[in-house]
Amino acid sequence: MTLHQFSVRLAATGVSSSIRDTEWVVPSVQTVHILAIAVVMSAALFLDLRIFGVLADDVPIAAYVRRYFRWWGIAVLVALLSGAILIVGEPSRTLQNWVFWTKMALVAVGTILSVIVATPVQRNAACWDGGAQRRVASVLATVSLLTWVAAVFCGRWIAFVL
Repeated sequence: MTLHQFSVRLAATGVSSSIRDTEWVVPSVQTVHILAIAVVMSAALFLDLRIFGVLADDVPIAAYVRRYFRWWGIAVLVALLSGAILIVGEPSRTLQNWVFWTKMALVAVGTILSVIVATPVQRNAACWDGGAQRRVASVLATVSLLTWVAAVFCGRWIAFVL
């Protein structure tokens, strides 16, 4: 079964029709999706800026991980679930769109990078606080932040490219 055939079959289901045809569902789910993305971006931004030494250099990086990483994880799950609802509602708009797949790849990379930055801190609170480790963390944080920003741009472009 091709992706096109799958999209057509999915669009023909009752669930897809209900999502698409009920006026308030798509705007409501999009709002939740965007709010979740805002939390993901904010948490990543605060942690990355702290790693760069731009924010609260007197506060340990571990404090930022404890404060924001749980919210980041919840927001990623909410974004994925709300995104899945949007995909079911309009499968051909997303599943057959190369920008959507680029966004998904960026979300996967961003998630992996965020976990790579946060997980060592949960085991050793001072792991990113100095020396060569801090440089590694800064590179990871830079790539992570750029990846999340690129995913947001792709998310906006999905509606304009098919």
